[in-house]
Amino acid sequence: MHQSLILPPLLLFGSNIVMTFAWYGHLKRPSWPIWLAILVSWGIALLEYCLAVPANRIGYTTGAYSGQQLKVMQEVITLAVFAGFSVLVLGEPLRWTYLAAMACLVAAVVFVFLPVD
Repeated sequence: MHQSLILPPLLLFGSNIVMTFAWYGHLKRPSWPIWLAILVSWGIALLEYCLAVPANRIGYTTGAYSGQQLKVMQEVITLAVFAGFSVLVLGEPLRWTYLAAMACLVAAVVFVFLPVD
């Protein structure tokens, strides 16, 4: 499989893991002042950008993916990563409604990758 097809989803997966910790990791530290949570999250987000920007650039400029395909792919990856994070880190149950929403987004991926010819 060509590198430009596999590298963008892998980088997006990594960026979403990092960004999930940036956005939601501070919830496990309620004693932190909000300014500290913001600064730590911002620092983590910089690493996320170092993964997401190349993922989108490689995927798009090589012609492997359209902008729309990259965005829908990123949304599904985001929800999958957050599902694991919410269960493993936040201790929240994975409800059937979340799985139903995920199925709808997977359907969106199918539609966005269908040939239009």
